[in-house]
Amino acid sequence: MSKTALLFAGQGAQIVGMGRDLAEKFPSARAWFDRANAALGYDLTTICFNGPDAELTKTEHAQPGIFLVSWVAFQLLKEHAPSLKFDATAGLSLGEFTALTAAGALSFEDGLRVVRQRGKFMQEACEATKGGMAAVIGLDEAPTREVCAQAGVVLANLNCPGQLVISGEEEKIIQACDLAKVKGARKAIPLPVAGAYHSPLMASAQPKLQAELARVKWSSPVVPVISNVTAQPHGAPGEISARLVEQVTSSVLWESSIRLLLAQGFTRFIELGPGAALSGFMKRIDKNVQVLNVADVASLEATVKAIAI
Repeated sequence: MSKTALLFAGQGAQIVGMGRDLAEKFPSARAWFDRANAALGYDLTTICFNGPDAELTKTEHAQPGIFLVSWVAFQLLKEHAPSLKFDATAGLSLGEFTALTAAGALSFEDGLRVVRQRGKFMQEACEATKGGMAAVIGLDEAPTREVCAQAGVVLANLNCPGQLVISGEEEKIIQACDLAKVKGARKAIPLPVAGAYHSPLMASAQPKLQAELARVKWSSPVVPVISNVTAQPHGAPGEISARLVEQVTSSVLWESSIRLLLAQGFTRFIELGPGAALSGFMKRIDKNVQVLNVADVASLEATVKAIAI
């Protein structure tokens, strides 16, 4: 029996127009967008559908926006492929909150509210520090760690073979990019982000997020949800909050998380939410598994058709 994992998009996947065709075609999708606006007390839907880009890119809008579109994609997949059973979930950074919500660990409203606040707290940390991130392409983990140690930055995302992300003070990131190229990186490119996510520069967001998470009513996930921090399934509800607070300054162990699922016999991975970055990582981790995604009407229809075969 093949096992299916659902993967949820992270920050950076946002794009103006995301979710709009789903809401236009499916009344059930539109209802979720309306419910999100009511829960937040502002019109997130219009920002997702119409932008402007500068508004959507703000962390406090991008995070709940991606969460919302990913959730709608998940609901539509369940509606149109009712026979689909999933056996685990995982999400990249922000997507870990969507993965936990999909697994029933917290309610939709709580998940949406928390990621909005998380976005605000991280934005505040960005504004208080001068941080940045860079993608390091074509360099293995060990030499990248050496570069980080030399430049005084950290390894933020271990996404897939040959694609790592570093994070730290802006000037040190520029230095690290030069060092990475000397060590043989094919590319080392600063990323257009507001700050140094998944680094110690985000520490000021942690106590605020901890207080927000304390207000959430947690339940045990109905399927395993892989933690970004440990690359292992989350433990008891009481431990989930601690891992999510830790995640703000910790490395995202994405490749290790996927390799755990592969070792457990997962053969189908469905990415939910805008973009297809996780599908791209998946193809670099293991080309032999089935990778599907739901981002819009066309990809929903293609995925439903593939599941039915």
